[in-house]
Amino acid sequence: MLRVILEPLIGEAPLVGGVTFFFIRRPTLQINWTGMINLLDTPAFSQLSEDTIMDIISSLMVLPNRMCIPLIDQVKVDQMRFPLPRGVVRVHLVEARDLVAKDTYMMGMVKGKSDPYAMLRVGNRQFKSKTVKENLHPRWNEVYEFVVHEAPGQELEMELFDEDADKDDFLGSYNLDFGEVKREKEMDEWFALEGVQNGEVHLKLQWLSLQTDPTLLNKSTDGLACAMLNVYLDNASNLPKDHSELTHHQKHGKHSKEARLTRRTANPNTFVELSVDQDVQKSKVVYASKDPVWEEGFTFFVHDVKNQQLSVQIKEHEKKTLLGVFSLPLSRLLNISNMTLDQRFLLERSGANSQLKMKATLRILTLEKLPPKLILSPPPKPKQQTLQNNQGDNASSSTPSLATPSSPSPSSNSIPAAQTLSPVQALNGSYEDHPNVGHPAQRSGSSLAVEGSRTPASRAKMRRFDSHSLLSENSIASSRFELSEGAPYPEAVMNHQGSFGEIQLTVRYATLRNKLIVLVNSCRNLFPCSENGTDSYVRLYLLPDQSWRHRKRTPVKKRSLSPVFNEKFEFDVSLAEAQARKLDVAVKNSRMFLTRERKDIGMVLLDLSQMDLVRGITEWYELTLPDLKKSN
Repeated sequence: MLRVILEPLIGEAPLVGGVTFFFIRRPTLQINWTGMINLLDTPAFSQLSEDTIMDIISSLMVLPNRMCIPLIDQVKVDQMRFPLPRGVVRVHLVEARDLVAKDTYMMGMVKGKSDPYAMLRVGNRQFKSKTVKENLHPRWNEVYEFVVHEAPGQELEMELFDEDADKDDFLGSYNLDFGEVKREKEMDEWFALEGVQNGEVHLKLQWLSLQTDPTLLNKSTDGLACAMLNVYLDNASNLPKDHSELTHHQKHGKHSKEARLTRRTANPNTFVELSVDQDVQKSKVVYASKDPVWEEGFTFFVHDVKNQQLSVQIKEHEKKTLLGVFSLPLSRLLNISNMTLDQRFLLERSGANSQLKMKATLRILTLEKLPPKLILSPPPKPKQQTLQNNQGDNASSSTPSLATPSSPSPSSNSIPAAQTLSPVQALNGSYEDHPNVGHPAQRSGSSLAVEGSRTPASRAKMRRFDSHSLLSENSIASSRFELSEGAPYPEAVMNHQGSFGEIQLTVRYATLRNKLIVLVNSCRNLFPCSENGTDSYVRLYLLPDQSWRHRKRTPVKKRSLSPVFNEKFEFDVSLAEAQARKLDVAVKNSRMFLTRERKDIGMVLLDLSQMDLVRGITEWYELTLPDLKKSN
């Protein structure tokens, strides 16, 4: 299956900022060679040629690999090509039963048993289990972990074989979409094998979500991963040409006369070796460059965050000599915003100015549980007024109120965690928060009732909401809509007495490039929007330009009241035009309090005519909400 993603959406031609396409599963390939190369159709070469071509396609276009074509300059290629995964699936290969006997004796007259093993594949990642000799009911008790980028979509492809000296015999297969695992959270089932007369396999599967809360970290005691490390290897700069140049610099500090008279050494052919303990992964080779660009992503499963580290070695391809090394303790990522480090690192045992550009992101693996099932109570039935009441109480009204939740049914008492929702509660968001709730007929009736009660004035206040719920978590931040003004502030914001925080900005004008440069450095003491902090980002407009395409924004920094952004934005304006403009800066909460409340945490309006743009300025500015009183 080939999937094509068009994002982010923009407000002008070409309407999308980039195109991404990839195969969710390893595709099948059938080639009919003709002409002079018909020799490749012979059995000896056919399988070899097709496997080679499939390996090349998988390395380019099978998840997690993607082909990306950016259409605008503002799109970050690393976010398109290597977005964070959706989650991790832990697969326990327990056992199988009633497998087909493939081994025979005495010219096939006596049937024996089989020597079964399993092959498990997700995308281009594949594992082989141990072989259980002469057993039709084998037990493996092995565990595998797979990174999932698309669920539903990606599948666990499992095949069982009988190991033989010549050609292994097929014992059955089974494919399972990870969308089912994500929905069920945990599965422990027997699955019937396909393609054979009989046979079943027992699997236990668990869905692990990716979290940024360090308190959820638990050290692994059973050999399973407790965290996942994503590394985006971008580029290196000023690498030494070879080890001899590095050694000579270290000894003498400069080239000798004899060395200068020798023939110039060609630029190195380099690759990078990344490792976390015994897990070693290698990048592609970049030929003849002192400033190689790799642009590759790598994923590691981490078992002990506080003691493990990421080791990076840049090597020369032919001689395997070291051109630079770098080590990153993973515990360093626990204490920074969003558990992400994106910067240039100075290389050790390399040139004086040799650097490596890399992005490292840590995520805590957390086993998810199904939310408690919610029971939606039916709407109260109309009751007729009665003239007689045996208990002397007043008769109930014949017109029920939708805003009053009815009492839970007796059957709901058997489920302690169950809750009861009124139709109005369900309409105000409970259906979105709890997708397992059913009763479409009641939902439709309640919707009509509330829709009929809306006044034209209330419809006029309707606005576009943040499209976060309509987009995947892997979507680029700039593909989300801006909220309209005029909505009320959350009650916590309106009742807040004191400062909403500060933001540090650097504003300067690059005269040689004719660009206004704005650096969003960091914020401090932000208003806490939840118990876990604030998921904040910064939005900028260079007034009077306020169209969608002029909007700039930073990535979201989660669970922090003092986030560090270090984001640079450039505006193509002349110096005279920049001095006549104003810069509108707003800090916003990415996670809404309610769907109809504003996301603003604070704003700053900078009059650029009052600044020395050529010299530049770096200042802390207090965040305010100028129209807060209007919302009360």
